[in-house]
Amino acid sequence: MNNIKAVFHCLKKKTERMSTAQIIALGFAGVIFVGGLLLWLPFSAAQGKHTSFIDAMFTAATCVCVTGLVTVTTASHWSAFGKIIILILIQLGGMGVISLAMGGLLAARKRINTRGRRMIQESYNLDNLGGSVRLLIKVIKSILIAETIGAVLLCIVFIPEFGLVRGLCQAVFTSISAFCNAGIDILGENSLMPYRGNVLLNLTVMGLIVTAGLGFSVWWDVGEKLKNVITRKMHWTRMWRTLHLQSKIVLTMTAVLVLGGGVLIFLFEYNNPDTIGREPLGTKLLASFFQSVTTRTAGFLTIDQAAMTDETTILSLLFMIIGGSPMGTAGGIKTTTFLVLILSALCTTRGKKDVEIFNRRVKESYLRSAVVVATTAMVILLLMVMLLCIVSDISLADAVYEITSAIGTVGLTRGVTSALNIPGKCIVIVTMYLGRIGPLTLGMAVMLKTMVQPEKTHLAEENIMIG
Repeated sequence: MNNIKAVFHCLKKKTERMSTAQIIALGFAGVIFVGGLLLWLPFSAAQGKHTSFIDAMFTAATCVCVTGLVTVTTASHWSAFGKIIILILIQLGGMGVISLAMGGLLAARKRINTRGRRMIQESYNLDNLGGSVRLLIKVIKSILIAETIGAVLLCIVFIPEFGLVRGLCQAVFTSISAFCNAGIDILGENSLMPYRGNVLLNLTVMGLIVTAGLGFSVWWDVGEKLKNVITRKMHWTRMWRTLHLQSKIVLTMTAVLVLGGGVLIFLFEYNNPDTIGREPLGTKLLASFFQSVTTRTAGFLTIDQAAMTDETTILSLLFMIIGGSPMGTAGGIKTTTFLVLILSALCTTRGKKDVEIFNRRVKESYLRSAVVVATTAMVILLLMVMLLCIVSDISLADAVYEITSAIGTVGLTRGVTSALNIPGKCIVIVTMYLGRIGPLTLGMAVMLKTMVQPEKTHLAEENIMIG
């Protein structure tokens, strides 16, 4: 007993010296490992099924990293216990290790100390410690409310088809997976393809994905302004002008990507008989907009990814890299990062010193953070694609799609995931892990360093050629 106490005391001392970024990274790794061990247990698999160690770890990683790539069919391979573990891991990954750890302390009526509040602050990129616990409670409540609404709507679809108990389970699992942007389902090998023309299911799943991808800060900002409009404290014409810059960027980018992507995919796939070419007009529109939404880190699919045209494939790769928005459950480099980089390039070509949007100037520290996140993602992408091509017998196109899906924590595949060998699966696991924690921790680390770094020290300048 004394030895166990000594070990815990030693671990506590070590974690106290870690930064929040290190704790997040190790926390995700620890949850993946424990989840993998649980899924490796014989009774986690369905009767007559055997789970290898690598497949167990792969499944745990794809759940915690809310990616959705799977090496075994979730519906048929896992037992009820295994599916419960998978759902818990998805919820853990969606909410985040810090949020759930602090939420557990609150549920146990434990006081969160200053270090814990600082971890919440850094996890959600808050300006100060004030209100961090209230924010955490707000986040957890928002997630549970959204998932409950989604499950109720999906029950209308699944209960008539599967019966009360199974239909309820399908609805809850799909709702949580959709809101957490995991893209894992227990429907079968074809994901949501059989429901391609179901309006309620498509709109509900798309709504959960988009809502979660907006980020909680945008929710509350828009909600506060709507409340002021309803109570007549503010005229509705002033609502947009009073929104925070973050909300304006996220809402604008989301609208452009969803609508623009849906229209382009509709045009690209309209006559493709292998995807939506033979479907009625309404189904074509639903499938096109669903593909536009799901590529931004959700992972559900209603059309065969390997049968898409080259134009749609390229657009999907771009959307997978961009992902969702900060402080949400989505992955990718984030919409704000992408827009800041584009605006920086445009402002530079026009001879402007500052990056400007909606009559506001973007801080230079945010631009640096965007450059680090995007550059890191692209370096990891290229490196992992090269390694996957070396160890696996798959085409370059399939490797690029697989790794882009993994680093963007999307979960879409051209059908090669289950066929990967052990080294290939290991590469994808590492890529999913880096995609889940990389942009968050690196971006946060850069922001903190630029805030504390003195601006008075400058080295001598010397000219170089660019471009």
